[in-house]
Amino acid sequence: MSDLITTTFFAILAAGFFVGVVVGLTGMGGGALMTPALIFLGVGDAATVVTADLTAAAVYKTGGAIVHHREGSPNLSLAKWLILGSVPMALLGPYLVAAVTDNPEELDLVLKLCIGFALLLAALTYALRLYVNLRRVRAGGPSGDENPKIRPVPTLLVGALGGLLVGVTSVGSGSVIMIALLMLYPGLSAVRLVGTDLVQAVPLVMAAAISNIALHGLEWTILIPLLIGSVPGTMIGSKIAPRVPQSIIRRGIVVVLTMSGFALLDKAGWAPLGAGEDDTHPVLIAVIGIAMIVLVPLIWGLLRRGQGLPMFGAPTVAQLEDPAYRPGIVRMRRNDTSQAERPSA
Repeated sequence: MSDLITTTFFAILAAGFFVGVVVGLTGMGGGALMTPALIFLGVGDAATVVTADLTAAAVYKTGGAIVHHREGSPNLSLAKWLILGSVPMALLGPYLVAAVTDNPEELDLVLKLCIGFALLLAALTYALRLYVNLRRVRAGGPSGDENPKIRPVPTLLVGALGGLLVGVTSVGSGSVIMIALLMLYPGLSAVRLVGTDLVQAVPLVMAAAISNIALHGLEWTILIPLLIGSVPGTMIGSKIAPRVPQSIIRRGIVVVLTMSGFALLDKAGWAPLGAGEDDTHPVLIAVIGIAMIVLVPLIWGLLRRGQGLPMFGAPTVAQLEDPAYRPGIVRMRRNDTSQAERPSA
């Protein structure tokens, strides 16, 4: 027991709790945050971390899927085609990576590179998802069929890509697959999308976890504190989500994913960065983070202006519907010309 309760135990528990809260707040997949957090904590090599994260995800995603299934929100036909594509690739992915590496050190290096690129892809798709949601909300919500005609081939391909990505890196089930579903089936509501994604994610992460356990084994000293921290964290995040400003958190996640992706590529010695395990560039990663912190709100504000919203601030529904108001920098401003042209009472 003393071997289990260590400083590392509490570090993993704290990381699991923090990531669980973010998952509960935003509904995004935890692998994109948990895997790099555990790697940077130094609790194990990349393969060990990916295996533990996938096993934990199989536990807490099952609970979420059961809740959504009872409420009737998932599109089971759509989930079926995603599963048919994702599960075989999730089982195969870890063996493909192992087959092209000659020793554990090379495997660790390749996995860090794969995870780094997967994080950058997750950041890009997550940002795209925010923009798609912005357009949908500005247009008054989704339009179309809540039970659309399934497109088997594209859906299978999305599942296969997501399965390969999750099986190798544990990243992608809640980010890459979600944006692909938004593009393929724009008529689905947000609840329907989340429910479908959760239902297909359960067999996906289970298959990926089984494959990684068979290949690399399972480190219980990582899994146990991860579960102890992440499960209550997810529950608390879900409870406080309605009272927390989602937009700021979601944009913050894009920044964190981007910094984590570049940091892992730097740690793995990716050629353009030219560093490695023993010679990293923390100043470069900090500069990337600062640039993202400055640029992301500015770019997001410009996108909001393009949709007829102020760059910053939350306009009321009455202001949006009143033609006398136009979007300003911080809030909706009354058009003085329109006001002057109105007849006096």
